[in-house]
Amino acid sequence: MTTNRLLKWLERGLLAVGIVLGLWCAVVLLRAHQTQNLAVPNVTVTQTVLPADTNARTAPAPGAWVARLEVPSVKLATTVLEGTDDGTLSRGSGHIEDTPFPGETGNVGIAGHRDTVFRPLRHIHPGDALDLTTADRVYRYRISKTLIVGPDDVYVLDPTDHPTLTLVTCYPFDFIGHAPRRFIVQATLVSDEARVACCLPALRPYR
Repeated sequence: MTTNRLLKWLERGLLAVGIVLGLWCAVVLLRAHQTQNLAVPNVTVTQTVLPADTNARTAPAPGAWVARLEVPSVKLATTVLEGTDDGTLSRGSGHIEDTPFPGETGNVGIAGHRDTVFRPLRHIHPGDALDLTTADRVYRYRISKTLIVGPDDVYVLDPTDHPTLTLVTCYPFDFIGHAPRRFIVQATLVSDEARVACCLPALRPYR
């Protein structure tokens, strides 16, 4: 085989690899875009809606829709899926396993990638409003604090007496490679309201 022919085959092989990688990236980006734009499911009067403070909810399947998270001050809007495996976090943010679900007592944990859905968190400040919308309710939080911790500092997900939401992402935001630390946002629930006025009380303030 001549050198020219070898180079031609190498060129074709690299072109084929490039096309395959390009198609794969396009599929990943399309799936992520579709996930981020999922609408909040509508609750009908025939559905059973559990009280906001129940602890008897059935856990959704891995990768299933859980909620929609929005922080208007930093223009963050993301779909929250169940679980934190690589496939789930490549499509949106993920509810951290073994933490309460929205509406349950305790500390709800949500994780997301610093270079995709949670990148706007670098601009967040204590006092900013945060909304977590499930199929039946809208939970309104206020950011209480932000902190930077090590990857093993899981105490940030410890149970709390007051309904709390904890967001977790890697830090620094502009680090190349696997970031060595974690950026934490903690928020306190201030109120929640039903999405179906005919079925549930309109507003429940928290003090």
